[in-house]
Amino acid sequence: MVRSTAWLLGALLGLICVLPLVLMTPRTAQCTSLKTLENKLIGRRRNMKHNLPINYTIRVHYEEVFKLSNISRLRARVEDLEDGDLQDVWLLVNQEVLKRILRVLPVRHPSYKYTTDLEDLFRKVQQVFPPQTDEREPPERIEEIYKRVKEIDSKGWRFVTPKSLLDNCYRTMHCLFKDCFSSEDREQDYCGLPHWRKGRKRLQ
Repeated sequence: MVRSTAWLLGALLGLICVLPLVLMTPRTAQCTSLKTLENKLIGRRRNMKHNLPINYTIRVHYEEVFKLSNISRLRARVEDLEDGDLQDVWLLVNQEVLKRILRVLPVRHPSYKYTTDLEDLFRKVQQVFPPQTDEREPPERIEEIYKRVKEIDSKGWRFVTPKSLLDNCYRTMHCLFKDCFSSEDREQDYCGLPHWRKGRKRLQ
């Protein structure tokens, strides 16, 4: 009887120790995928600037130019907006951006494999995204972005350099998933333009 009680107490203590790790697994997996993507995006200068003609641009939807200012405006103007809504927009927009870049790159282009690798990393990030509850519908403005990004005959086209698009991806990723990119400097604001202006030389 004493042995059984001791075994049960041991099993209970083991469960208490393991449970936090189990609960943290999805978040940890997401951060791991995002950090892998971050490391890959560091090579965007060479692949999206040096390997392409000077000032080369591609045509994208207005909504696909997803910058820090877009996040600020959405947070200020859209009621019932959740971080998950913005993260979903970030994922959709950048997956579409990569498709547009790949459409203009020949298979033998030196940046083609780099771009396909990025696309593959985005799929892995998507796999560890937390599922949205079926009961909640995204705000109307978020739904409009989803629809416009998928429109073929949109009137809101912009011409942007591929590097600028990936710069936007890199910065907004840090803003929307800042818990995965925390640093010793707790005052660091990944959603603020001054932070990125200070590190402009590193990002170019």
